[in-house]
Amino acid sequence: MTAIQKSLAEFLGTFWLVFGGCGSAVIAAAFPDVGIGLLGVSLAFGLTVVTMAYAIGHISGCHLNPAVTIGLWAGGRFPANEIPVYIIAQVVGAVAAAAALYLIATGNPDYDIVVNGLAANGVGEKSPGGYAMGAGIAIEILLTFFFLMIILGATDGRAPAGFAPLAIGLGLTLIHLISIPVTNTSVNPARSTGPALIEGGIALSQLWIFWVAPMVGAVLAGIVYKFVGGDGQNVTGTKD
Repeated sequence: MTAIQKSLAEFLGTFWLVFGGCGSAVIAAAFPDVGIGLLGVSLAFGLTVVTMAYAIGHISGCHLNPAVTIGLWAGGRFPANEIPVYIIAQVVGAVAAAAALYLIATGNPDYDIVVNGLAANGVGEKSPGGYAMGAGIAIEILLTFFFLMIILGATDGRAPAGFAPLAIGLGLTLIHLISIPVTNTSVNPARSTGPALIEGGIALSQLWIFWVAPMVGAVLAGIVYKFVGGDGQNVTGTKD
């Protein structure tokens, strides 16, 4: 696949993740009487990954997340020279999705971006549960670490074939079930960037947290999996 094909796949996939996940939170989570709630939002994020993994996994690997790209690089699964193209495509896809979601949300006369937001991530007063910055940073590092461990393990050539998208999607669902009250769940700098740029304010001022913490967790996972996983091959046949 060419770089253009891969970057377009990452753009579309990340758009779907942010629009589907954040859209479920903004539009459907608290809809009168039949809202999907936190469980529904968690499932929505997981389903975006499962569906896109089957749709574009064979094109770009379906990273949809700068932390995944960096974690795969740290684990010896991804070339450094392709990192910028992937991350740019992911961030642009996330911003486009947040803009599209804002356009649709404003079709409801009761919607107010200051009050309702776009499911941006945050800590302190921006945290859904009022969790402090230290707690937010800790959970983002920890959950991104395990997310990358799931990805690295599920895509290892020794793992059962064909089940990686399910494991990864379910892993992301579980991550959201744990951490929505703490940070609104990021583990993905692109997912955080899109809504923060549209919302502005506190979400934008705290955006650095949701770049630094997931990247730290991802790099740690890449290093640890190289030790734990040994010299097995991944799904592309490249040595770990």
